[in-house]
Amino acid sequence: MAAVAELRATFASGKTKSYDWRVSQFKAILKLTNEHEKDIIEALRSDLNKPEHEAILYEICGVKKSAKLSLKELRRWMTPEKAKTSLITFPSSAELVSEPLGVILVISTWNYPFVLSFEAVIGAIAAGNTVVLKPSEIAPATSSLLSKLIGEYMDSSAVKVVEGAVPETTALLEQKWDKIIYTGSEKVGRIVAAAAAKHLTPVILELGGKCPVIVDTKANLEVTARRLILGKWGSNSGQTCVSPDYILTTKEFAPKLVDALVRELKKFYGKEPLESPDLSRIINSSHFNRLTKLMDDEKVSGKIVHGGQRDKTTLKIAPTILLDVPEDSLIMNEEIFGPLFPIITVDKIEDSFNVINAREKPLAAYLFTNDEMLKGEFVESVSAGGLSINETTLHSATLTLPFGGVGESGMGSYHGKYSFDAFSHKKPVLRRSFAGEVAARYPPYTPEKQRFLKAFLDGNIIDVFRALFGW
Repeated sequence: MAAVAELRATFASGKTKSYDWRVSQFKAILKLTNEHEKDIIEALRSDLNKPEHEAILYEICGVKKSAKLSLKELRRWMTPEKAKTSLITFPSSAELVSEPLGVILVISTWNYPFVLSFEAVIGAIAAGNTVVLKPSEIAPATSSLLSKLIGEYMDSSAVKVVEGAVPETTALLEQKWDKIIYTGSEKVGRIVAAAAAKHLTPVILELGGKCPVIVDTKANLEVTARRLILGKWGSNSGQTCVSPDYILTTKEFAPKLVDALVRELKKFYGKEPLESPDLSRIINSSHFNRLTKLMDDEKVSGKIVHGGQRDKTTLKIAPTILLDVPEDSLIMNEEIFGPLFPIITVDKIEDSFNVINAREKPLAAYLFTNDEMLKGEFVESVSAGGLSINETTLHSATLTLPFGGVGESGMGSYHGKYSFDAFSHKKPVLRRSFAGEVAARYPPYTPEKQRFLKAFLDGNIIDVFRALFGW
């Protein structure tokens, strides 16, 4: 592929390794974001009917925040890290030098098509790489805009956009890359990993899973309800990898939680949520039909306690709450990725840990409580890509924390400094003078030399002197 060959030539020239070049690209990203804010909002509205508020807050501001952080911290990130040396190399010094991997492939996703594209691109550039961005064809308006803006504002010899669907992605995966980052479904993630394995290419896979949220009786009910709504329906109508997938609470507390959620939902989206301009639509008819099938499953259709309205013309589904959903139902055996919120009840809140741990490790897990002991048990007991207590999704927007999965929810992590590290090789460098020769290192090997070296390596100074002087 000619584009990859050009990127390799650019990387070989050393241009992308310079601090000034990297900074110029961050400034270009900020400029294109500032100058085309309205175009970005319109593209996101076209693809997802994403409200302007969400487009600005979660997508545009997210890109700006990442680019600004990289501008501020890049020189420090690029500075070699000092490492300790041992007596065996005395006198010496050591350091870790961050060097770029080479040519990076970013396969982005459709639910946050602007911010998730640039988040990875910024990380690849920060580390000094060249990069190909493959935006999702499922969000065509944003894909087209990304191709246009990146071509106009950024260095086209080092940063390229390849649009298209399965054939184009397949062709890209046939190339040799120095690292691939993919965000999307587990099914496609396996395809990406298999293609990468042919070239022994390392991958970052940001997948998903069923992200649980535990609501304890000792939680602030009103605040909990509002934050659950924002994390579920206010984040792309549930089409978010870290969106809460299902709730775990006690049988006695569940009705109170449902009432609180319904009260706040009416405040947020009104009595006719399908008419609300603040609710994103489902991305396409295929996903709409998938979600409809989950709702119409005979095991759960009678469990809907709020919502359930749908409009195939506008691809909108109202915020829907389901109570006491069977664990063997369809909705509990795949990632929902939509505005359906099932509630599972347990006898006591601690039983929630067993329910979570019986499943694959989620990308995120959440707990709402004022019980300090329960918070500690949650952190200790639940393995997930990331945890939040008394909040949802915001850990993924905190650039001082790594974002990534574990087990089937993904591998590798990025964001902020972690992005720089993810696309860098930490090259160990040992510097030593010509002094400090130890004859015992060299042939001919003798028992005396061996005794000396064993004592030396064990750090036993007395035995060292014994070996030297025959004590």
